[in-house]
Amino acid sequence: MAAGALASLPSDSRAAERGDVYAKIDAAARQPVLKQELFAEEVELESVELLRHGGNFICRVRSKDGAEGLSVSHNAKMADLYPVAVNRVLPFFVGKDARQLDALVDQVYVHQANYKLQGLALWIPLATVEFAILDLLGKVAGKSMGQLIGTIHHSQVAIYQANNHRGLSAEESIQRIERSVSESGARAVKFKIGGRMREADQPKGRTEQLIPLMRETFGPQMTIYADANGAYDVPQAIRIGRLLEEHDIDFYEEPVPFDWYAETKQVADALKIPIAGGEQEPSLRNFRWLIGNGALQICQPDLFYFGGMIRSIRVARMAAALGLPCTPHISGTGLGYLYM
Repeated sequence: MAAGALASLPSDSRAAERGDVYAKIDAAARQPVLKQELFAEEVELESVELLRHGGNFICRVRSKDGAEGLSVSHNAKMADLYPVAVNRVLPFFVGKDARQLDALVDQVYVHQANYKLQGLALWIPLATVEFAILDLLGKVAGKSMGQLIGTIHHSQVAIYQANNHRGLSAEESIQRIERSVSESGARAVKFKIGGRMREADQPKGRTEQLIPLMRETFGPQMTIYADANGAYDVPQAIRIGRLLEEHDIDFYEEPVPFDWYAETKQVADALKIPIAGGEQEPSLRNFRWLIGNGALQICQPDLFYFGGMIRSIRVARMAAALGLPCTPHISGTGLGYLYM
């Protein structure tokens, strides 16, 4: 009996291999993000305010020395979340040294048990403050935000043309996508498949018609991404994934609901097409599992939904430790695309 029980345990080599993977991920996540060496003196935050102008929520931070930083929030969501911002998040930063932003991002999480609010309720207010603080620090140091937290690799970035044409026929969807691409000149496109979060495909059969039509319409030179927004269970996701592979689609985003972690890995294990995800993910620890277990081949933390640039860069570094790319997601309003 004892020998049989021991035989069922994972081998030491496999356990050691998994430990090595997580050691790489954890070492990457621990690296500091904000370049504190750019600031010789303390940058004490004297005031942190949330201002409203029409439908815009603007965060304004000021230092004791008179520097000022501004950000525009995720306006669509902040209309509901501003009480959390003004009562639980903004006051925490008053009197703090902005140079300690890496640590402050972690400390606000436990301040007044804010971790109980983890998700959009906490992370959108945090991202809003962080962007304003980075704007202030950039003015102090004479650097762009990118130079404060990383290395500028490209002075320009390519875009893809996204669409949200569920409910239209495949032919109608293609016509709209073609029109958008011709207007923008984009060399990549992302199209929606299935029904959002396990809803039925509308109209029925739209996805199976649209996938081959996308490649036929745009040809082999166009980069094409497919976004399921959690449309499928595992067997359905694999079936659609094989159709995507057949037509050389470049990645497959959220094939199953975003919090179906083990199921996401099952889909990834069954397919060759890269699986993308993370737009809805609120937890650094869950990204660690998704990356460490090969459930994602492309990581997509949302700069607002995930709590800002510092937390998102940690995910990017965790992914890079295993040779995986990170393409940050942006959920939408204000200056979101600029921050991305």
